[in-house]
Amino acid sequence: QVQLVESGGGLVQAGDSLRLSCAASGRAFSRYAMGWFRQAPGKERDFVAAINWSGGSTYYADSVKGRLTISKDNAKNTVYLQMNSLKPGDTAVYYCAAADGYGVLSKKNEYDYWGQGTQVTVSS
Repeated sequence: QVQLVESGGGLVQAGDSLRLSCAASGRAFSRYAMGWFRQAPGKERDFVAAINWSGGSTYYADSVKGRLTISKDNAKNTVYLQMNSLKPGDTAVYYCAAADGYGVLSKKNEYDYWGQGTQVTVSS
């Protein structure tokens, strides 16, 4: 069992940066693949970024490539999402997710555990 708690969201202006954190509790965090998804009002929850168990492989949605960076610190049981050059279209609730597996996973149904989400609002 893994519990996930996101933090770091807030209200920023277009062009600003934010770093989201997702702290995990439970055993064997290092073996989990992790991902970030986001859900805007009235829309589906969409994939943003993923990282494999070791942190050596990453994958991004086209809409965030070059602006957002996912990283994983197994010693701190934490996964991060560095968000630069934010746009109003990035406004959403951001969720982290964990999967007991070795790949880089981009589909919601591949993940076993979810956090409660953190709100990111980008004003123009």
